[in-house]
Amino acid sequence: MRPTGSLHLGHYHGVLKNWVEMQHQFECLFFVADWHALTTHYDTPQIIEQNVWDMVIDWLGAGVDPAQATLFIQSRVPEHAELHLLLSMITPLGWLERMPTYKDQQEKLTSKDLSTYGFLGYPLLMSSDVLIYRATQVPVGEDQVPHIEFTRELARRFNHIYGREAGFEEKAEAAIKKLGGKKAKLYRELRTRFQEQGDSEALESAKSLLDEQQSLSLGDRERLFGFLEGGGKMILSEPQAMLTVASKMPGLDGQKMSKSYGNTISLREDEADVSKKIRTMPTDPARIRRTDAGNPDRCPVWQLHQVYSIDSIKQWVQQGCRSAGIGCIECKQPVIDAVLEEQKPMRERAQLYLDDPSLVRNIIADGCEKARKLASETMRDVREAMGLGYS
Repeated sequence: MRPTGSLHLGHYHGVLKNWVEMQHQFECLFFVADWHALTTHYDTPQIIEQNVWDMVIDWLGAGVDPAQATLFIQSRVPEHAELHLLLSMITPLGWLERMPTYKDQQEKLTSKDLSTYGFLGYPLLMSSDVLIYRATQVPVGEDQVPHIEFTRELARRFNHIYGREAGFEEKAEAAIKKLGGKKAKLYRELRTRFQEQGDSEALESAKSLLDEQQSLSLGDRERLFGFLEGGGKMILSEPQAMLTVASKMPGLDGQKMSKSYGNTISLREDEADVSKKIRTMPTDPARIRRTDAGNPDRCPVWQLHQVYSIDSIKQWVQQGCRSAGIGCIECKQPVIDAVLEEQKPMRERAQLYLDDPSLVRNIIADGCEKARKLASETMRDVREAMGLGYS
């Protein structure tokens, strides 16, 4: 996530809620993309540092748990930049120019001069962020799927160019024997079914078989993955897009919650300010007096009820508004109560880190160390494959 400063409820419902669930199911790495922030905010670097720490505290407040996931800062793991540089040597310029977001962002951000290599190459940096951890799943919304496809193509191109090692087939055959008699036989059968019949289920079964083998070395595992598809050693793995459910969080004016619209509620916003913001929200413009009947479908407050209210309250709103049985202030109160209730544990968790900022620094330092260890292993293999492994 790019460091944009304090996060709002739109970030929570769109991304962080998913992160909190995922950290219990997968080995997750969540990082602050501070180099990515420079692709569009290169002229205001002074805001980045505070934004970084504010955002990490919001993550922790939202329930991201450093005991379950690895939290780190992109620029503290310089291997990201090294892989980005090396991949740039084989990335066709046309691939970058065709990215849907490239022209789209240039048209939207007309106030910025985005005719820079950093902006053109940011999808490549994103790919490096993923490939350096040999990630298998990347949680994204639909608009980011082209970036994951680009990353997969890049990994495929790299493996095709650099994945052939001397004696590869002999080493792969030796690795198959290490699976043991039954599993080696099954691996060969599945590989044959895929290569001769194009059986995609056989390919997935073979990959699952390899994933279960804890005793295989990383090198042997990559050789067997590559051997399955008839290629060379898989140095960089091809990630899959994990489409996440992004709940649309309406803002105070009924549009999507966004800082650019000035319609947000921050994750840790003061209770009095939250209450005031919701109380002063616009309602159905046809409802001028308390005695006028309204239509919830035309009211931004109703959109918040759909996120926060149980069915009985929604029915109360529908009936009360349409019959003028309740006033707009009454209608807003359950939303105020629900938002404050959602924010309460966030504020409490965040306060611990606000009181002692060294806790946040230590969490990030530990995360950076873990991330760098993983990144270093990948870079060792990448350098060796590219002929740069000499000392």
